[in-house]
Amino acid sequence: MLKGNQTWVFKSKPVIISTSAVGGPFEAQGNLAPDFDILHSDIWLGQDSFEKAERKLLEDATDKAISKANLAKEDIQIFISGDLINQITPSSFAARTLAIPYIGIFGACSSSMEGLALASLMVEGNFAQNVLTAASSHNAAAEKQFRYPTEYGAQKPPTAQWTVTGAGAAIVAPVGKGPRVTAATIGKVIDMGISDPFNMGAAMAPAAVDTIEAHFKDLNIDFSYYDIIATGDLGAVGHKIAEDLLTQHGLTIPEGKFTDCGKLIYKENQQAFAGASGCAASATVTYGHFINRMKRRELKRILIVATGALLSPMSYQQKDSIPSIAHAVSIEML
Repeated sequence: MLKGNQTWVFKSKPVIISTSAVGGPFEAQGNLAPDFDILHSDIWLGQDSFEKAERKLLEDATDKAISKANLAKEDIQIFISGDLINQITPSSFAARTLAIPYIGIFGACSSSMEGLALASLMVEGNFAQNVLTAASSHNAAAEKQFRYPTEYGAQKPPTAQWTVTGAGAAIVAPVGKGPRVTAATIGKVIDMGISDPFNMGAAMAPAAVDTIEAHFKDLNIDFSYYDIIATGDLGAVGHKIAEDLLTQHGLTIPEGKFTDCGKLIYKENQQAFAGASGCAASATVTYGHFINRMKRRELKRILIVATGALLSPMSYQQKDSIPSIAHAVSIEML
């Protein structure tokens, strides 16, 4: 049911019965390598383009999630997926391989929680029994589309971020073992006039803050309800801006409780600039690291606030600013 203006509360508390996280060689060197199900040693994944490699990441993640749930593809009623590449090609082509009824979404890097919110809504409404949701990104594919091909060796400022090469997937069902989705807050598009594609964290931070505030207001709760509140891919720069904005609005979240998936995934010596970005940042950290911690009973309640910069090569070339969005999903281990 709708609570407040922006939040869905799921009375049946749909279950995340299976998750998977797949990464590339850079992710294999990072802090969260043990939380990945599959780590590839080559960013090409045996394909002849980076875009096809991303499709393979997505196929690996979805196949792994289905296998871990002891299901067959025929047991899945809906596949929801999104990515960053033109017309979400990796998702659509992975859907061709899966041959599962498909809904493609684009929320940029917020696609992971957008998909999880929609999957939970479908299960809550009894429109599907098993919904597979996924999101992916690839460093070289994203660089080529949104900035400069890596072969150019273009210099980057400290505010830049490293797009995760990976994919994360989850299966949501009405019953089963696993963490439960209890609520989702659908974000609004926020644009503060920032136009620098090398400073995505600053562009997305206000959207994250707006959604967090809406979530607390709609549910009449505060930060104390959650063990962890994690934004998707603000990185070090954007996360600090979000902290400052929340404090200005009277919401000071204690250190250690408010974090960012983009800050967690890589080690400091990996030279990932301000941290990780991409659809796979929140997808792999949530469906790998955080879900594993919940299963170990280290975390009981988490709020994942996936952030997305809704720019395109066209909007950038037309010198437009970067509209951003954030979707929040509450996950609880009951």
